[in-house]
Amino acid sequence: MTVSASAQQLMAGDTSLKTLGITIVEASEGEAVATLTVRPEMANGHGIAQGGYVFALADTAFAFAANSVLEGVATTDAQITYLAPSHVGEDLVAHANVYFQDGRRVIVDVMVHAGDRRVAIFRGTGRTLKAARAG
Repeated sequence: MTVSASAQQLMAGDTSLKTLGITIVEASEGEAVATLTVRPEMANGHGIAQGGYVFALADTAFAFAANSVLEGVATTDAQITYLAPSHVGEDLVAHANVYFQDGRRVIVDVMVHAGDRRVAIFRGTGRTLKAARAG
């Protein structure tokens, strides 16, 4: 398990991780792994995990992979395809890999699993944030 110093700094400022129950397991050199256990309050009317939680997990893995190769990256667009439902009590694992990067842009692919079952495929694009201007 490797979590780079920049990822640790990003985690320290990310209050959503605790609120959502997301854990960063790995984040360095263009790769990240994030986990989430589906809790009862995350279930929708069908009794399965509401898709927004799966998206949030994938987007978090995206962010940590992207920021491990470019500093200050934020999501500019993202798409998710849900492949299978996830159920209360299941542990979801999101594996993110940087597919492309240039000076200010990065594209990251994320696969979300519940055990051996693929739950979703996510692709996100990010760009580095502009430095805040004084005055």
